Amino acid sequence: MTDPCPCGSGEPFARCCGPFLSREKPAPTAEALMRSRYTAYARSDVGYLQATLLPRKRDTFNPQATLAWNADVAWTGLAIRATRDGGPGDDTGVVEFTAAFVKAGTADAIHEISRFRKKGGQWFYVDGRPGEAGEQDGEAGPEATTPKAATTPKVGRNAPCPCGSGRKYKHCCA
Repeated sequence: MTDPCPCGSGEPFARCCGPFLSREKPAPTAEALMRSRYTAYARSDVGYLQATLLPRKRDTFNPQATLAWNADVAWTGLAIRATRDGGPGDDTGVVEFTAAFVKAGTADAIHEISRFRKKGGQWFYVDGRPGEAGEQDGEAGPEATTPKAATTPKVGRNAPCPCGSGRKYKHCCA
């Protein structure tokens, strides 16, 4: 049996984000890097998170704090909301996403607009800022090295699941 990739692509991990996390090959697009970074959080691979951070931003990354924050997190789904550029022929890209999780028994989500840059043929995460409904892409705020929970209301059992599946929370990620 093959394990499905945590990024939600529907592909097995070994054919999806696995080759990126094992450093066999770099992510070909900004969205692929975003998905692989989500998978790295789901697998607590802080080495990959640091390696895919823009080199000049790595000194602000704290692997121990990231592991500590992530210790009691169950990642429950990734929804890509929008992308701008970030293809194989681009040098920059923007990916807006929502990453759903349960931390300490409480469902929550991170909604972020992330910027990516390609250097030397490899995509890197530059920074991200919180996304809000109806918001347009623009300049990103400070580096988000450790995920911060979005200020979203708590999810009720009969509410739509924050992972974006369209199902009720109780039948999906609860």
